[in-house]
Amino acid sequence: MHTQETPPRRPRLSPCRLLGTRLALVAALLLPGAGLAAEPGIVIATASPAGVYHATGRTLCRLLDVPCEARPSGGSAANLEAVRNGEVTADLAQSDLQYQAVTGTEGFAAVGPDPELRAVFSLHGEPFTLVARRDSGIGGFADLKGHAVNVGNPGSGQRGTMMTLLEAWGWTLDDFRPAHALPADQQSLALCHGNIDAMVYTVGHPNPSIQQAVRLCDAKLVDVTGPGVDRLVAETPYLAHATIPAGLYTADQPAVTTFGVRATLVASEQTPPDAIYAIVAAVFDDLDAFKSRHPAYSDLSPARMMSEGLSAPLHEGARRYYRQRGWLTAEPPVPPEPATPPAPADPTL
Repeated sequence: MHTQETPPRRPRLSPCRLLGTRLALVAALLLPGAGLAAEPGIVIATASPAGVYHATGRTLCRLLDVPCEARPSGGSAANLEAVRNGEVTADLAQSDLQYQAVTGTEGFAAVGPDPELRAVFSLHGEPFTLVARRDSGIGGFADLKGHAVNVGNPGSGQRGTMMTLLEAWGWTLDDFRPAHALPADQQSLALCHGNIDAMVYTVGHPNPSIQQAVRLCDAKLVDVTGPGVDRLVAETPYLAHATIPAGLYTADQPAVTTFGVRATLVASEQTPPDAIYAIVAAVFDDLDAFKSRHPAYSDLSPARMMSEGLSAPLHEGARRYYRQRGWLTAEPPVPPEPATPPAPADPTL
């Protein structure tokens, strides 16, 4: 797929055209067998209410003039399962887990590839963030060994990324004493109470949960670097080195070097194209207004959102909109083949 570097801006839809889009969406949602017969309007699976995913889902719903629910969930893996089972209209998922769902690898090896998974667009970058108590002696990822670490609840994107990193590092969960499986909205409190020494979070910044840990619990953000990280980024197309800007949480907070993924919006091929078209139009018809809703969206552009972190083919509803804007000049690539034969499913995921 090729995109223009600076797509031409288009004015907002005229009232007549906007009404037509909304009526088409309502009709699609009311069609028998449209894929969500038991659900009211649009349902977007998000993640913990404490993260940017849920804020993003709520923003998307506010932009639509039809019933829409931003539904909290266990995270990316759980969301991708919900899309596969036809339980939601669309969901937010990390780019690494989108790739694994498409190829049937890692935590999706047991269920196999999802041939009906479709990409809509990508969103903010999500650095893999390590937060540690200042009195823990943890100054880098290598120092986590032997400490109590929250790796995330099963089904969450942060746990999936952590398991991938542990494999590259040559570690397992047994290297922590112990590994905790708390959801994102509980880990800062556990850090404050001294129940864990460190927590990981794959999330857009700034994040209120991390802000709480840093400002109220004498915690710090820690670099995630080393040969394992370099090797992982070099071998993985959906990962990249990332930096968390200095001064984001406290005036003396230094820039933090790590790596990360991107948040993506995905849906099933069975989701009505008019429903996906309406979501895409709601975002791109006034992208500046959408970007103003959260600091994590500051670097978004149509070219990046149509390409970065997307492993699944584009949904027909999204493809229709991009063609109308003149942004899509070639068909999207075929989904990638797994680099290695699928490994047995990790029983801890």
